[in-house]
Amino acid sequence: MEGGSGDMTLAFELSALEALSEPTDVFSGARRWTEYVGVISEQPTYVVTNFTRKNRIRQDFFSGPRGRRESLENVKQQFDTERHVFVGMDDDDRELADELDWEYLPVEDAADAAGWTLDDGDDEDPTIDTESRDDWP
Repeated sequence: MEGGSGDMTLAFELSALEALSEPTDVFSGARRWTEYVGVISEQPTYVVTNFTRKNRIRQDFFSGPRGRRESLENVKQQFDTERHVFVGMDDDDRELADELDWEYLPVEDAADAAGWTLDDGDDEDPTIDTESRDDWP
């Protein structure tokens, strides 16, 4: 995504951010070419907070107790940038972005354009053999 407008607000749907293997690096990189970056979700606030703390992500905004629709509306009003881009996962995310006049970018396309790696879903530590451990309950 290098070379794009730096006058941009970038919002990640939490599930899209979770789909990336290095969310901390994604946020750090995005800060170089965006003005504001944050996370929105229908999940309770503590879920977003736990994820961002665990990954040491400093966000400029998050959905808090509001739903996604209200969050995107408020962010667009609060952060007056040339572009507002919503990175999401599915048709529901696309429809929400379209309804609220945000640009929509599927996480796969965003990852491809920015050089991010999608998480392969293999979170297990390969050095731990849980099948043969005798101290495992």
